[in-house]
Amino acid sequence: MSAADQAILKRALDAYDQGDLKTSEPLLADLTARFPANYQANEALGSLYAESDRTTAALPYLRRACAVAPHAAIAHANLGAAYLKLSKPDAAIPELRSALRLDPKNAATQSNLGQALMLKAQPVEAAKAFAAAAALQPADASVEYNLALALFDSGSLKEAKAAIDRIPATESNDQTDALAGDIEEKLGEFQQAIAHYQAAAKSNPSDANLYALTLELMRHWTWDEAVTMADFGTSRYPASKHFEVAKGIAQFGGQHYPEAVVTFSDLLQKEPENALYADLLGRSCSAIAEDASAQCNGLSEFAHRHPENAQAATFAAVSLLHRPSAEQDRPEVKRLLDQAIAADPKLPEAHFQLAVLEQSQLQWQESVAPLQRAIELRPTYPEAHYRLSRAYAHLGMKDKAQEEIALQQKYTQQAKDTVNARLQEVVTFLVKSN
Repeated sequence: MSAADQAILKRALDAYDQGDLKTSEPLLADLTARFPANYQANEALGSLYAESDRTTAALPYLRRACAVAPHAAIAHANLGAAYLKLSKPDAAIPELRSALRLDPKNAATQSNLGQALMLKAQPVEAAKAFAAAAALQPADASVEYNLALALFDSGSLKEAKAAIDRIPATESNDQTDALAGDIEEKLGEFQQAIAHYQAAAKSNPSDANLYALTLELMRHWTWDEAVTMADFGTSRYPASKHFEVAKGIAQFGGQHYPEAVVTFSDLLQKEPENALYADLLGRSCSAIAEDASAQCNGLSEFAHRHPENAQAATFAAVSLLHRPSAEQDRPEVKRLLDQAIAADPKLPEAHFQLAVLEQSQLQWQESVAPLQRAIELRPTYPEAHYRLSRAYAHLGMKDKAQEEIALQQKYTQQAKDTVNARLQEVVTFLVKSN
């Protein structure tokens, strides 16, 4: 560079340092075009573009700076940060590692490396980088949060708790409380987890925070409180259907079956092809022992449209069987159960309900075969053993009837545990899909 060009470079760098981008940008652009091997001009122009959200435009200049000055830690650090900003961890990580080999005590670079490693789903390595950054900047709450998150994702729960606890209350926010809640939940500290989720929701009643609190209440079967929270979430975010789904499951879990029917029926009306809503409505309708709500009619309509869904057809048949005798459409029940068995011959509930239909018409002999098939498919089916005992009793087979009653008593508690396990599976599904 001539003395005049060096003066222009100094003017451009001074303007950049003072935040005067309008002056510095054209000068630097001209200099990099005329002096493509000048480190200062390339580094400055690349950094200017990156800082003004023109990261893609910054890359050629930052790469050139690294090529011109391969031993400049800041060049590799800035290029790695630009790749990270563009969510390109594969490109960011080697540049950030190169920068740290040259300058291992740069806290910002350590933190950027941790973030890049998190994007690559390498929380163990990310935690090491964040720990190094935290050691260099012990008062940085954001670094401690990232460290806690990486430790949590890597399964180091006690260390994650220690990291999150180091964040002063004055610098805590809804994100730190939400993460603290996740950590306490994994550690089995339900009450502390609830307190953190509540603090997060109070600090920022966002959709995510209210839903996290609702799910935490559901995890531990605090059903009525979960319904209240879901209602509040719906009132604030009426477009978020997950609050309504959570509410229905909480109503079902709290054995408020008619209310659950209303909730899931409304959801199915809004999304008539949603198989999950149909399944949840079917479970709720099946739990009503008699006088099934007319809102269960959506099940039959869904089953007609989806003949491949054996469970839906079975639930639809059950809802019809739970109607008062005068309102039962038995031919339709039979058609639905035949449809279910055709779709899935190994669904024990369909065979069982076919037997229930036969017995409702006092056809005891005809009910034996479907009950035996249901038990063959699920030997621990207490209701099937009970129905079979009734059939045997009516057919004069008292010994066999007693044997089936004994089996029904044996498997009743096991069936309750199975129902609870299925309910927990649904809650877990909600948590994972959040």
